[in-house]
Amino acid sequence: MKAQILYISHGGGPMPILGDRYHLRMVDFLKGLSTKLKRPDAIVVLSAHWECPKPTLLCAQNPSLLYDYYGFPEEAYQLRYPSPMAVDLANHIASLFEDAVLDDTRGFDHGMFIPLSFLYPDADIPTTQLSLLSSLSSREHWNMGEALRPLLDENILFIGSGFSFHNMRLFFQDDDKQNHAFQEFLINTCTADLPISKREEALVAWQQAPYARYCHPREEHLLPLHVCCALAGEKAELVFDDEILKRRSVGFLWR
Repeated sequence: MKAQILYISHGGGPMPILGDRYHLRMVDFLKGLSTKLKRPDAIVVLSAHWECPKPTLLCAQNPSLLYDYYGFPEEAYQLRYPSPMAVDLANHIASLFEDAVLDDTRGFDHGMFIPLSFLYPDADIPTTQLSLLSSLSSREHWNMGEALRPLLDENILFIGSGFSFHNMRLFFQDDDKQNHAFQEFLINTCTADLPISKREEALVAWQQAPYARYCHPREEHLLPLHVCCALAGEKAELVFDDEILKRRSVGFLWR
């Protein structure tokens, strides 16, 4: 497998780049991670912050940034990440789906530009974003990952940018056994020596996992993991297991 696949917990809005103390470990992880990855020719980001009825790909020649957060200092709205758009790759990916859409107007959201600002601060690697599906169906997102498998032989970095714990009401509270139980479910499902069919079964039925809806009242921050796991077709390496916003969160790498 030439491609590299990464699922990360991307933190709260622009807080990582503003020096928030509850994101320092996450920032250190991202800064160090690029030294462990081979430099990709292109990057594909699946961000929790973009949902469409059909698989949709960004293809604007000069993409803007979407400051899709509010209530932060002015500097959070002056951030820049002038990454070139991977237009040819976006078109290639679109061809893998029966009903894909190309979007030449939308910009990169913070699920892309916040983590990439630490991973590749020079913003010199062509990048595109692939939307989630507004159905939020775990089965459809698993199928999306399978549809991307023809790209595994290419030097692409796929990033599932979400958050393995995402209950907005419970951030900044001390972590608890409920979250730990769910994080252990994710670790066991993604890293154990299991047939791919067992991983598929567990993730498609993720709501049956311990405290699943406690950790994810809405699943958009978890679904990028489904795409990544289905795309890889093999077990992952646990590369992050630490606190973000006082909650245990995990990250996985396939390479």
